[in-house]
Parts: sequence; structure tokens; C-alpha cells
Amino acid sequence: MSRLSRVTDTGVGRALRARVRGWLGGLRQDLWTVRADPLPPSTWLRWLPHGMLCLAAFGITLGDAAQLNDNGHLDAGYAFLLALGHGVAVILAMWRPVPAWWLSTAVTAVTAVSVYARLEPEYSFTWPWTAAGIIAQLLVMLLLALRVPTRVSAEALAVTVLVTLLLEGVAGSGAQYQPTGVIAITLSAVVVVLGTALRGRREARAQLVEQTTLTAEERTRRTLLEERSRIARELHDVVAHHMSVISIQAQVAPHLVENPPDELRENLAGIRQNALEALIELRRVLGVLRSEHAGPGEPFADAGDATTPHAPQPTLDRLDALVENTRAAGREVVTDINGERRPLPPGVELSAYRIVQEALSNALRHAPGARITVRLTYEPDGLEVEIVNGRPTGPAPPSTGAGHGLLGMRERVAMLGGTMTAHPWHWDGFKVTAFLPDTPPADTPGIHHPKAPHGGIS
Repeated sequence: MSRLSRVTDTGVGRALRARVRGWLGGLRQDLWTVRADPLPPSTWLRWLPHGMLCLAAFGITLGDAAQLNDNGHLDAGYAFLLALGHGVAVILAMWRPVPAWWLSTAVTAVTAVSVYARLEPEYSFTWPWTAAGIIAQLLVMLLLALRVPTRVSAEALAVTVLVTLLLEGVAGSGAQYQPTGVIAITLSAVVVVLGTALRGRREARAQLVEQTTLTAEERTRRTLLEERSRIARELHDVVAHHMSVISIQAQVAPHLVENPPDELRENLAGIRQNALEALIELRRVLGVLRSEHAGPGEPFADAGDATTPHAPQPTLDRLDALVENTRAAGREVVTDINGERRPLPPGVELSAYRIVQEALSNALRHAPGARITVRLTYEPDGLEVEIVNGRPTGPAPPSTGAGHGLLGMRERVAMLGGTMTAHPWHWDGFKVTAFLPDTPPADTPGIHHPKAPHGGIS
């Protein structure tokens, strides 16, 4: 028997004591704190709730002081001091709800004891809670439940119930009073449930906003990767073309020289072999990049798109055909080419063509009936591309695009080390301007994506 008691004492008893200590420690951590938890301003009315609470605290102080002095037969100064404690508790609850709840509960207990000591058989008084005390406690409990975890609110409610039952339990039968413990406990429970529900709703909305933000950021990141993959697929053909030319030239070069030395043959053979190996690797990379093709029906699908992977990539030589396609859709397009037209690096011409293509398709989607101007200016150090659409003649239909237009343009411009602006133009129009240097620096700066202005092409 003694052995069983020792086992119980060392096993179950120890676990029970540890659990009780843990519960008491958690209770102390939850309720014995003065940490600040300010009430946030209202979204629309800003500080109106704070002003209303201060007005309510003023009314509670005056009403409680009058009730304690007239019906509780307390001295006017002492009554006002107790009433002021309830008012201060309401104001303090806007910043430190847990200390405010302790203050309100303590003032209620002191008030109940003070009034009960002066009650006479012929007196009648609401006890242990005064009417103003109940209102103050409800406001404090509501502000507490709105900003602390549900566990803390439940603990505060339990302590409030315990204090109320203890006060009513020590009351004798000599004095006449109207018990208010039941109604105070009931209303406190209702307020805690309401505050907890509102707090849960607010947290759910905050989580929804956070999740929406994360989803938007992830969508932007995915869009960015898709655009970079598309650009890489297009540039693959340009690089592959140059590597093929290198391979062919290395193969033909020995036949252009009479009795070429063996060293030259070996070097040219090595160049051709390296070029062929690079082509093989490029084809493997292309297979990865083209694992996900763009869907059919993209605006102005052209040669070199994912829908026609084996066609050559377009250059500015095909700009007239692109403009004619837009005119065939019933739109007025003006082309203006300034400066001496000259061949540009393939990457620059491809990027310029794609920027014009995307801007035209966006103008068709977002500015129905508007006049479009495409202006190319050949500068000594590069090419300036400008696409301007005027004011639309009617409302734009719902767009089925993914909103990648400006993002793709910026990616192409940043890849070449150029600059780009996109902003609304006069009378509800829109303007896109990009400068593409013909000799981009080797260390192109990091890509930065400013946000598109409201109402712009996307």
C-alpha cells in the first residue's frame, strides 16, 4: 500500500502539481501585465470611438458619484473618488485593457464593501454592482475582448464571476438591497462573447488581406518568370543563328586558303566543334523553356512565337506588316521614322518589334477607336521607340489579358540596359517611350520594376 502511495505521489501527483503550476503561471502571465495594447483608430471616423468612450467615462463618473452619495450614503468626496476610478478604467482600457479591467474590478469590490458597511435596514440599494459600475465594467470587458486572446478574455470573465459571487456570499440578511450580481455576470458574458467574435472577424479579415497580398506578389513573381522565359525563348533563335554562322564559317575557312597550315585547321576545327556543342546545349535549354507554351489566341501572334516555334524571330523589317494588321482591325495607325535607318543588333530589333507589338495590342484592347502613332527615332547610340494612343471613342470591353504587357516591356528594356516610361497622355490617352542602346553594357544594372500608373496599359 505504501509503495502504491509513493508511486502515486511521484507520478500522478507530480504531473498534477506541474499542470497546476503551469496553469497558474499562464494565468499570471495573461492577467498580471501592464503591457500596452492601444485601441486602433477607426478606418473612416478616425478618433470618433475614442471621443465617445471619453464622453461615456465622464457620464459614468458623474452618475456613479451621484448614486453612491445619494443612495449609498457615502461622503461626496469619497463617492467621487470611487466613481472616478470607474471612469479612469474606461479611458485606460483604450490603451492598457488588462490593467483597466483590474482597476474596474478592484473599484467595484471596494465600492461594494464601503456601501454594504453603511447600509441600514431601511435603506434600499443596488448591490454589489451599481448601475454605472456595470456599464463601466461592460465597456472595459468589451475593449479587453477586442484586443486580447480568447483565453485571456475567458480568464478575466471567470475572475469577475468569482469576485461577484464572493461579494454576494458574504452579504448578510440585515440590510435591504437589490442584487445585481446575476445581471452583471450575464451581461459580462454576452459582452465577452461579442468582443471575441468581433476580434475573430477582424483577425480573419486581416489574414485574408495578408493572403491576398501574398497571392498578388506570387502572381507578379510568376508573371515575371513567364516573361523572362518568353524573352529567353525568343533570344535563343538569335543566339542559335550566330552560332550556326560561326560553325559554317569555321568549316569553310580552310577552303579559302591555299595550303592552310595544320595549326589553322586544328583551331578552326576546334571552333566549329565548340559551336556545335553550344548549339546542342542551346537546343536542350530551348526544350526546357518551351515546356510551357503560351496559349493560342495571343494578340498579334507572329513568327517566332510559342505557337510557331520554328519560325525566325521578327525584326523591324516586319514593322509594316504589323501596322497593316492593326489597320485591318479598323484602327488608324500613323508610322513616323526619324533619323537614318540602319541595321541594329538582333536583340535590339527583336525587343523593339515586341514593344511595338505589345503596345498596339494593348491599345486595341484598352482604347477602342483611338488613333495610334508609332514613332521610331534612330539615335547615334541607339533606338527610341514611342507609341502613343489618343482618347478612346468608347468604353473598353472587358479584357481577357493577363496584365503582362508593361512588365514584359520593362524586362526587355532592362535586359538591354535601356530606359522606359509608360504613363497617361493628354485626354485619356496613353504613351509608352523606350530607349534601346545598340551597344548595351556587359554589366547591365539590376532590373527594377516601377508600378504601372493607374489607367495605363497592362
